[in-house]
Amino acid sequence: MNIEHQNIENLFTRADGAYVFSRWGRPIVPVVFGVDDASLAVFKGAIEAVVTLASHQMAETDPELGANLMIFFCREWDELPQVPHLDQLVPDLAPLVQKLKQADANQYRIFRFDEAGAIRAAFVFLRMDEHMAAVAADTLALGQAVQTILLWSDRAFTDQSPLALVADKAVLRPEIADVIRAAYDPVMPYAAQDASHALRLAARLRPLS
Repeated sequence: MNIEHQNIENLFTRADGAYVFSRWGRPIVPVVFGVDDASLAVFKGAIEAVVTLASHQMAETDPELGANLMIFFCREWDELPQVPHLDQLVPDLAPLVQKLKQADANQYRIFRFDEAGAIRAAFVFLRMDEHMAAVAADTLALGQAVQTILLWSDRAFTDQSPLALVADKAVLRPEIADVIRAAYDPVMPYAAQDASHALRLAARLRPLS
């Protein structure tokens, strides 16, 4: 059955009760640090697949930042301050690292927005602890691609992953794929802070045959 508009609203309603939606307003230019060439190809393939699903675009370079989707792999959070110039991209890097260590987190995402509220950059930090290392590269890549194509709620996927297993292969859940397609409909806004936006998304979901 189709996803109900209340479920869509929940995907973009944060823990503080605020409805906050944003999508990319420019072509996505990904770069991945800390992985081998094989893993790099898997990540870029997953990002391209999700961007294609959204009918959005990728590019070779971003005129403002060079790359605007930056994914960093590390084994310990203390490695991040050693990355050259990262503190210029993430001004509060030192306190962020302390926060991530205290929470024993293994992933974190930061989004930056333009004047219209559209996503202009995203930074993804992944610490390869035993849980993260146990996830197949293609599953990890697809999950991160999905979670950066839109600004989802901080609670969106705490109870259920955006992915499902089909014949032992991770695939995007159809209802989440439909929300992504609807969100990138050209008539939809780049950003929204009113829950009525969820109704507009629901009206554009692909009917199931």
